Amino acid sequence: MNARNQTRILLAVLVVAGLGAGCRRAADGGAIHASGHIEATEVRLAARIGGRLLEAPLQEGDPVRAGALVARFDAVDAELELAQARAQVDGADAQLRLLLAGSRREDVQTAEDQLAKTQAELDAAVRDLDRLEGLATRGTATEKARDDARTRREVAQRSVAAARAQLDKLIAGPRRQEIEAARAQHAGAVARVAAIQQRITDATVLAPTDGVLTERMAEPGEVLPPGATLAVLTEIARPWLNVWIDEPSLSRVRLGDAVEVRVDGHDQPFAGKVSFVADVAEFTPKNVQTPEERAKLVFRVKIALANPDGVFKPGMPADAYFGRQAVAEGAR
Repeated sequence: MNARNQTRILLAVLVVAGLGAGCRRAADGGAIHASGHIEATEVRLAARIGGRLLEAPLQEGDPVRAGALVARFDAVDAELELAQARAQVDGADAQLRLLLAGSRREDVQTAEDQLAKTQAELDAAVRDLDRLEGLATRGTATEKARDDARTRREVAQRSVAAARAQLDKLIAGPRRQEIEAARAQHAGAVARVAAIQQRITDATVLAPTDGVLTERMAEPGEVLPPGATLAVLTEIARPWLNVWIDEPSLSRVRLGDAVEVRVDGHDQPFAGKVSFVADVAEFTPKNVQTPEERAKLVFRVKIALANPDGVFKPGMPADAYFGRQAVAEGAR
Protein backbone atom coordinates (compact mmCIF):
# COMPACT_ATOMS: atom_id res chain seq x y z
CA MET A 1 0.00 0.00 0.00
CA ASN A 2 1.52 3.33 -1.07
CA ALA A 3 1.65 6.47 1.06
CA ARG A 4 -1.19 8.17 -0.84
CA ASN A 5 -3.62 5.31 -0.14
CA GLN A 6 -2.64 5.23 3.54
CA THR A 7 -3.37 8.94 3.79
CA ARG A 8 -6.81 8.49 2.22
CA ILE A 9 -7.69 5.70 4.67
CA LEU A 10 -6.60 7.79 7.64
CA LEU A 11 -8.74 10.73 6.49
CA ALA A 12 -11.75 8.44 6.03
CA VAL A 13 -11.36 7.06 9.57
CA LEU A 14 -11.19 10.55 11.02
CA VAL A 15 -14.34 11.65 9.17
CA VAL A 16 -16.29 8.59 10.35
CA ALA A 17 -15.16 9.18 13.94
CA GLY A 18 -16.31 12.79 13.77
CA LEU A 19 -19.74 11.86 12.39
CA GLY A 20 -20.19 9.10 14.97
CA ALA A 21 -19.70 11.59 17.74
CA GLY A 22 -22.41 13.82 16.29
CA CYS A 23 -20.23 16.83 16.99
CA ARG A 24 -17.76 18.85 14.96
CA ARG A 25 -16.15 22.27 14.88
CA ALA A 26 -18.10 24.79 12.85
CA ALA A 27 -16.30 26.64 10.13
CA ASP A 28 -16.62 30.03 11.82
CA GLY A 29 -14.57 30.98 14.83
CA GLY A 30 -14.20 27.53 16.34
CA ALA A 31 -17.88 27.18 17.33
CA ILE A 32 -19.00 23.63 18.16
CA HIS A 33 -21.68 22.16 15.90
CA ALA A 34 -23.79 19.19 16.99
CA SER A 35 -26.96 17.61 15.62
CA GLY A 36 -29.82 15.87 17.35
CA HIS A 37 -33.59 15.61 17.56
CA ILE A 38 -36.24 17.64 19.35
CA GLU A 39 -37.87 15.88 22.29
CA ALA A 40 -40.71 16.74 24.65
CA THR A 41 -42.29 15.28 27.77
CA GLU A 42 -45.03 12.75 27.05
CA VAL A 43 -47.69 12.19 29.69
CA ARG A 44 -49.59 8.91 29.45
CA LEU A 45 -53.08 9.58 30.80
CA ALA A 46 -54.46 6.48 32.51
CA ALA A 47 -57.66 5.64 34.32
CA ARG A 48 -57.39 4.80 38.01
CA ILE A 49 -60.69 2.92 37.83
CA GLY A 50 -62.13 0.51 35.31
CA GLY A 51 -65.50 0.47 33.64
CA ARG A 52 -67.36 1.62 30.57
CA LEU A 53 -65.96 4.71 28.88
CA LEU A 54 -68.77 7.18 28.25
CA GLU A 55 -66.96 10.16 26.81
CA ALA A 56 -63.59 10.96 25.18
CA PRO A 57 -64.03 14.32 23.45
CA LEU A 58 -60.44 15.05 22.36
CA GLN A 59 -58.99 14.02 19.01
CA GLU A 60 -55.36 13.53 18.04
CA GLY A 61 -53.72 16.87 17.33
CA ASP A 62 -56.09 18.86 19.54
CA PRO A 63 -54.47 21.49 21.76
CA VAL A 64 -55.24 20.77 25.40
CA ARG A 65 -55.37 23.08 28.38
CA ALA A 66 -54.73 21.87 31.92
CA GLY A 67 -58.00 20.74 33.48
CA ALA A 68 -59.67 19.87 30.17
CA LEU A 69 -61.86 16.77 30.07
CA VAL A 70 -59.98 13.81 28.61
CA ALA A 71 -62.37 10.98 29.50
CA ARG A 72 -65.40 10.18 31.62
CA PHE A 73 -66.45 6.74 32.86
CA ASP A 74 -69.85 5.41 33.89
CA ALA A 75 -70.24 6.02 37.64
CA VAL A 76 -73.92 5.14 38.21
CA ASP A 77 -73.15 2.12 40.41
CA ALA A 78 -70.75 4.15 42.53
CA GLU A 79 -73.35 6.89 42.99
CA LEU A 80 -75.89 4.33 44.24
CA GLU A 81 -73.29 2.91 46.64
CA LEU A 82 -72.60 6.43 47.85
CA ALA A 83 -76.25 7.00 48.77
CA GLN A 84 -76.29 3.73 50.73
CA ALA A 85 -73.02 4.54 52.47
CA ARG A 86 -74.27 7.97 53.51
CA ALA A 87 -77.35 6.34 55.07
CA GLN A 88 -75.04 4.06 57.05
CA VAL A 89 -73.12 7.09 58.27
CA ASP A 90 -76.35 8.66 59.49
CA GLY A 91 -77.29 5.48 61.36
CA ALA A 92 -73.87 5.14 62.96
CA ASP A 93 -73.93 8.80 63.94
CA ALA A 94 -77.33 8.44 65.60
CA GLN A 95 -76.18 5.38 67.56
CA LEU A 96 -73.04 7.15 68.74
CA ARG A 97 -75.00 10.22 69.83
CA LEU A 98 -77.40 7.99 71.74
CA LEU A 99 -74.58 6.33 73.64
CA LEU A 100 -72.84 9.61 74.38
CA ALA A 101 -76.06 11.13 75.71
CA GLY A 102 -76.39 8.35 78.31
CA SER A 103 -79.64 6.92 79.66
CA ARG A 104 -82.78 9.04 79.63
CA ARG A 105 -84.80 9.40 82.80
CA GLU A 106 -87.82 8.02 80.95
CA ASP A 107 -85.92 4.83 80.10
CA VAL A 108 -84.82 4.39 83.72
CA GLN A 109 -88.40 4.86 84.93
CA THR A 110 -89.65 2.29 82.43
CA ALA A 111 -87.03 -0.19 83.63
CA GLU A 112 -87.99 0.42 87.27
CA ASP A 113 -91.64 -0.20 86.44
CA GLN A 114 -90.72 -3.40 84.61
CA LEU A 115 -88.69 -4.60 87.58
CA ALA A 116 -91.58 -3.88 89.94
CA LYS A 117 -93.98 -5.75 87.68
CA THR A 118 -91.77 -8.82 87.41
CA GLN A 119 -91.12 -8.75 91.15
CA ALA A 120 -94.88 -8.73 91.80
CA GLU A 121 -95.30 -11.69 89.44
CA LEU A 122 -92.51 -13.52 91.29
CA ASP A 123 -94.13 -12.83 94.66
CA ALA A 124 -97.44 -14.17 93.38
CA ALA A 125 -95.75 -17.27 91.95
CA VAL A 126 -93.99 -17.94 95.27
CA ARG A 127 -97.25 -17.62 97.23
CA ASP A 128 -99.06 -19.89 94.80
CA LEU A 129 -96.31 -22.52 95.07
CA ASP A 130 -96.36 -22.37 98.89
CA ARG A 131 -100.12 -22.85 98.87
CA LEU A 132 -100.00 -25.83 96.54
CA GLU A 133 -97.22 -27.50 98.48
CA GLY A 134 -99.35 -27.19 101.65
CA LEU A 135 -102.30 -28.71 99.88
CA ALA A 136 -100.11 -31.47 98.48
CA THR A 137 -99.04 -32.52 101.97
CA ARG A 138 -102.71 -32.99 102.82
CA GLY A 139 -103.37 -34.82 99.60
CA THR A 140 -105.71 -32.20 98.14
CA ALA A 141 -103.41 -30.94 95.34
CA THR A 142 -102.07 -32.90 92.42
CA GLU A 143 -98.37 -33.31 91.67
CA LYS A 144 -98.87 -31.66 88.28
CA ALA A 145 -100.35 -28.53 89.80
CA ARG A 146 -97.38 -28.23 92.13
CA ASP A 147 -94.88 -28.72 89.25
CA ASP A 148 -96.63 -26.04 87.20
CA ALA A 149 -96.37 -23.64 90.13
CA ARG A 150 -92.64 -24.32 90.41
CA THR A 151 -92.19 -23.60 86.69
CA ARG A 152 -94.05 -20.29 87.03
CA ARG A 153 -91.81 -19.32 89.93
CA GLU A 154 -88.61 -20.11 87.97
CA VAL A 155 -89.84 -18.10 84.98
CA ALA A 156 -90.67 -15.18 87.23
CA GLN A 157 -87.23 -15.36 88.85
CA ARG A 158 -85.53 -15.13 85.45
CA SER A 159 -87.74 -12.20 84.48
CA VAL A 160 -86.81 -10.36 87.66
CA ALA A 161 -83.12 -10.99 87.05
CA ALA A 162 -83.36 -9.67 83.48
CA ALA A 163 -85.31 -6.58 84.55
CA ARG A 164 -82.84 -5.82 87.32
CA ALA A 165 -79.87 -6.19 84.91
CA GLN A 166 -81.51 -3.80 82.44
CA LEU A 167 -82.14 -1.24 85.17
CA ASP A 168 -78.55 -1.50 86.41
CA LYS A 169 -77.27 -1.01 82.87
CA LEU A 170 -79.35 2.11 82.35
CA ILE A 171 -78.29 3.58 85.67
CA ALA A 172 -74.60 2.87 84.96
CA GLY A 173 -74.81 4.26 81.41
CA PRO A 174 -73.04 2.87 78.34
CA ARG A 175 -69.69 1.19 78.82
CA ARG A 176 -66.54 2.74 77.39
CA GLN A 177 -66.12 -0.26 75.11
CA GLU A 178 -69.59 0.29 73.64
CA ILE A 179 -68.84 3.94 72.94
CA GLU A 180 -65.50 3.08 71.32
CA ALA A 181 -67.15 0.42 69.19
CA ALA A 182 -69.76 2.94 68.06
CA ARG A 183 -67.02 5.45 67.25
CA ALA A 184 -65.19 2.86 65.17
CA GLN A 185 -68.35 1.93 63.30
CA HIS A 186 -69.02 5.60 62.55
CA ALA A 187 -65.44 6.17 61.37
CA GLY A 188 -65.61 3.13 59.11
CA ALA A 189 -68.83 4.37 57.53
CA VAL A 190 -67.30 7.81 56.93
CA ALA A 191 -64.20 6.23 55.35
CA ARG A 192 -66.37 4.16 53.02
CA VAL A 193 -68.16 7.31 51.87
CA ALA A 194 -64.80 8.97 51.16
CA ALA A 195 -63.59 5.94 49.19
CA ILE A 196 -66.71 5.89 47.02
CA GLN A 197 -66.49 9.64 46.45
CA GLN A 198 -62.91 9.15 45.25
CA ARG A 199 -64.09 6.50 42.80
CA ILE A 200 -66.64 8.94 41.43
CA THR A 201 -63.96 11.63 41.12
CA ASP A 202 -61.63 9.17 39.36
CA ALA A 203 -64.37 8.46 36.83
CA THR A 204 -63.50 11.83 35.29
CA VAL A 205 -59.99 12.11 33.82
CA LEU A 206 -58.65 15.66 33.36
CA ALA A 207 -55.53 16.88 31.60
CA PRO A 208 -52.79 17.58 34.19
CA THR A 209 -50.96 20.12 32.02
CA ASP A 210 -51.10 22.07 28.76
CA GLY A 211 -50.06 20.25 25.62
CA VAL A 212 -51.20 18.50 22.48
CA LEU A 213 -53.03 15.17 22.34
CA THR A 214 -50.66 13.06 20.26
CA GLU A 215 -52.29 9.64 20.77
CA ARG A 216 -55.91 8.62 21.42
CA MET A 217 -55.98 5.06 22.70
CA ALA A 218 -59.58 4.41 23.81
CA GLU A 219 -63.04 4.96 22.38
CA PRO A 220 -66.45 5.55 24.05
CA GLY A 221 -68.28 2.31 24.74
CA GLU A 222 -65.17 0.31 25.55
CA VAL A 223 -64.98 -1.46 28.91
CA LEU A 224 -61.49 -0.79 30.24
CA PRO A 225 -59.55 -2.22 33.20
CA PRO A 226 -58.08 0.01 35.92
CA GLY A 227 -54.85 1.62 34.79
CA ALA A 228 -55.65 1.45 31.08
CA THR A 229 -53.95 4.19 29.05
CA LEU A 230 -56.50 6.51 27.47
CA ALA A 231 -54.32 9.02 25.63
CA VAL A 232 -50.84 10.52 25.36
CA LEU A 233 -50.39 14.24 26.01
CA THR A 234 -47.20 15.92 24.77
CA GLU A 235 -45.97 19.10 26.47
CA ILE A 236 -44.77 20.93 23.35
CA ALA A 237 -44.45 24.25 25.20
CA ARG A 238 -41.20 23.10 26.87
CA PRO A 239 -39.26 20.99 24.35
CA TRP A 240 -35.54 20.31 24.38
CA LEU A 241 -32.81 19.24 21.99
CA ASN A 242 -30.49 16.35 22.84
CA VAL A 243 -27.05 16.43 21.21
CA TRP A 244 -23.81 14.57 21.89
CA ILE A 245 -20.48 16.33 22.38
CA ASP A 246 -17.07 14.66 22.17
CA GLU A 247 -14.79 14.83 25.19
CA PRO A 248 -12.26 17.36 23.81
CA SER A 249 -15.09 19.84 23.12
CA LEU A 250 -16.97 19.18 26.36
CA SER A 251 -14.82 21.57 28.40
CA ARG A 252 -16.23 24.44 26.33
CA VAL A 253 -19.83 23.63 27.23
CA ARG A 254 -21.28 24.93 30.51
CA LEU A 255 -24.69 24.86 32.14
CA GLY A 256 -26.60 27.99 31.22
CA ASP A 257 -24.64 28.65 28.03
CA ALA A 258 -26.60 30.24 25.20
CA VAL A 259 -26.89 28.03 22.12
CA GLU A 260 -27.93 28.81 18.57
CA VAL A 261 -30.42 26.24 17.27
CA ARG A 262 -31.45 25.84 13.65
CA VAL A 263 -34.15 23.64 12.11
CA ASP A 264 -35.04 22.91 8.50
CA GLY A 265 -37.49 25.31 6.90
CA HIS A 266 -36.57 28.29 9.09
CA ASP A 267 -33.84 30.71 8.05
CA GLN A 268 -33.74 32.53 11.37
CA PRO A 269 -31.98 30.75 14.26
CA PHE A 270 -33.59 30.07 17.61
CA ALA A 271 -32.14 30.61 21.07
CA GLY A 272 -31.56 27.72 23.43
CA LYS A 273 -29.86 27.24 26.77
CA VAL A 274 -27.80 24.33 28.08
CA SER A 275 -29.83 22.76 30.90
CA PHE A 276 -27.97 19.46 31.40
CA VAL A 277 -24.51 18.06 30.71
CA ALA A 278 -24.01 14.33 31.28
CA ASP A 279 -21.30 13.23 33.68
CA VAL A 280 -20.92 9.81 32.04
CA ALA A 281 -20.05 9.12 28.41
CA GLU A 282 -22.38 7.07 26.24
CA PHE A 283 -21.81 4.31 23.68
CA THR A 284 -18.25 3.68 24.89
CA PRO A 285 -17.01 1.29 27.66
CA LYS A 286 -16.09 3.08 30.86
CA ASN A 287 -12.77 1.26 31.20
CA VAL A 288 -11.20 2.76 28.04
CA GLN A 289 -8.08 4.62 29.17
CA THR A 290 -5.89 5.47 26.15
CA PRO A 291 -5.89 9.11 24.95
CA GLU A 292 -6.85 8.04 21.44
CA GLU A 293 -9.93 6.15 22.59
CA ARG A 294 -10.97 8.79 25.14
CA ALA A 295 -11.23 11.27 22.26
CA LYS A 296 -14.17 9.21 20.95
CA LEU A 297 -16.24 9.45 24.10
CA VAL A 298 -19.46 11.44 23.69
CA PHE A 299 -21.57 13.12 26.35
CA ARG A 300 -25.24 14.00 26.15
CA VAL A 301 -26.05 17.70 26.34
CA LYS A 302 -29.63 18.86 26.80
CA ILE A 303 -30.64 22.24 25.37
CA ALA A 304 -33.85 23.79 26.73
CA LEU A 305 -36.00 25.62 24.18
CA ALA A 306 -38.93 27.99 24.24
CA ASN A 307 -41.73 27.10 21.84
CA PRO A 308 -44.38 29.84 21.93
CA ASP A 309 -45.22 29.45 18.23
CA GLY A 310 -45.14 25.65 18.22
CA VAL A 311 -42.27 25.50 15.72
CA PHE A 312 -40.51 22.60 17.44
CA LYS A 313 -42.08 19.17 17.10
CA PRO A 314 -40.93 15.96 18.81
CA GLY A 315 -38.64 13.99 16.51
CA MET A 316 -37.68 17.02 14.40
CA PRO A 317 -33.96 17.11 13.48
CA ALA A 318 -32.08 20.21 14.61
CA ASP A 319 -28.57 21.63 14.68
CA ALA A 320 -26.96 23.32 17.67
CA TYR A 321 -24.03 25.75 17.56
CA PHE A 322 -22.10 26.34 20.77
CA GLY A 323 -19.87 29.41 20.99
CA ARG A 324 -21.87 31.70 18.73
CA GLN A 325 -22.88 33.79 21.72
CA ALA A 326 -23.74 36.96 19.86
CA VAL A 327 -25.90 35.15 17.33
CA ALA A 328 -27.55 32.96 19.95
CA GLU A 329 -28.41 35.89 22.18
CA GLY A 330 -29.98 37.71 19.24
CA ALA A 331 -31.95 34.69 18.04
CA ARG A 332 -35.61 34.37 18.79
